[in-house]
Amino acid sequence: MIVAILFFFLFFLLPKAWLSLSMSKNDQELSQMPFNAQEFGDLLLKEKKLTEVRIEETNLGDHYDLRDKTVRVLEGRLEKKSLTSLAIICHEISHAIQHEEAYGPLIRRTQLVEKTQWISQIGGLTLYSGLPIVLATGYLGLIKIFAGLALITIFLNVFIHLITLDVELDASFKKAMPILEEKIPSAYHAKCRNVLRAAAFTYVIGALTSFLSLRYLWTVLSRIR
Repeated sequence: MIVAILFFFLFFLLPKAWLSLSMSKNDQELSQMPFNAQEFGDLLLKEKKLTEVRIEETNLGDHYDLRDKTVRVLEGRLEKKSLTSLAIICHEISHAIQHEEAYGPLIRRTQLVEKTQWISQIGGLTLYSGLPIVLATGYLGLIKIFAGLALITIFLNVFIHLITLDVELDASFKKAMPILEEKIPSAYHAKCRNVLRAAAFTYVIGALTSFLSLRYLWTVLSRIR
């Protein structure tokens, strides 16, 4: 029980707390900044010749939608002159740049998610609802079938997380950070890097958590005879 609580704290609560702290600490208005997030985003889209890409607000989290080429950021971010808002809009536009360049990992991740979504849905239902019920029945054959489905789902999650990690690190540190270093005063570079690093760390933890879940389920399956 103690190990489970420690695992939950280290791999779920702590990374989220770090991300939240880093975001809020760097979300103060900077009156001397020459642009807000909307103006910065428009400038980057113009310079990168991404004429088909739009920027809009959402309540569903910051992301870039490949299907309709839209950068979406949380409501209230676009009008702010904060490092958090500037770093986030730059990161999401970096995904649009990846899309324009046909960046392999981004395309593969999107295709993989689209083609395996139904497997993830069935596997998720199996893992969180079906498997506990089947385990209670004690039927070994049925347990193996359900555990196998859960194993496939977790393996897919691990693979998708690893590709996602590549995509996010490239967007943050090979694309967004050089742009930020060029466009904003050098005094703020380290803080922008901290924001991007905290966001990237959540993807690292996601990949690690999926791997540990796979390892755990594999260990359980290996003991079933």
